[in-house]
Amino acid sequence: MNTLPPAFGLGGRTALVTGASSGLGRHFALTLAGAGATVVVAARRADKLAATVAEIEAVGGRAFAVAMDVTDAASVRAAFDAIEAKQGPADLIVNNAGVAVSRPLFEQSEADWDDVLDTNLKGAWLVAQEGARRLVAAQRPGAIVNIASITGERVAGGVAPYCASKAGLIHLTRAMALELARHGIRVNALAPGYVETELNHDFLASDAGQRLMARIPQRRFGRAADLDGALLLLASDAGAYITGSVIAADGGHLVSTL
Repeated sequence: MNTLPPAFGLGGRTALVTGASSGLGRHFALTLAGAGATVVVAARRADKLAATVAEIEAVGGRAFAVAMDVTDAASVRAAFDAIEAKQGPADLIVNNAGVAVSRPLFEQSEADWDDVLDTNLKGAWLVAQEGARRLVAAQRPGAIVNIASITGERVAGGVAPYCASKAGLIHLTRAMALELARHGIRVNALAPGYVETELNHDFLASDAGQRLMARIPQRRFGRAADLDGALLLLASDAGAYITGSVIAADGGHLVSTL
């Protein structure tokens, strides 16, 4: 099922995608499988991943599911143990698991802050650290792609913990890239803009959503497929000399002054 130029192919690679039960995580899993990787899809409940695995296998791909709570170090270790027992070390990690709380600053609670930062930042750190540790022990190269956001570079109202978590993830990406480069492990971030999913479709179609779209230079919201090129570049040998970078796929939103 892989028809990509050779440098972008992922044949022989084992890719772990966190938060893969729906939305962009599910799309990323399908994209990586289409490029030839064996894909391990992860979420807190493995049974929620059956549809993703079935969809990949239906088109000739290879996939299996593991349970993983990215905020729990023991759960992360157990998931990597299960991956190694079945497939060997994961040499491509896509840190996609994430949550958001949307409410005004004075209505946000400490629990809101902890939930968002633990999932989006601590979780990415735990998964990347564990995956990299195992690759170094096996003396194998690899790639880590952290799914950040343009709100890590610019802000939006009502989502302060989310903005902070994504800004932290971008800087964590650079710090990990510095330390892991000597081991042949590349670490980069993909920062989507406003991409339409089943979760935000109604808002993006609303009057408020249309006003937001008017601030994007390309005058449209992104589609999941708009992220594929950047993802495959960072994941594959086509990006062999790219590490510590952040690629925005946002229709020009970051360069807009609106």
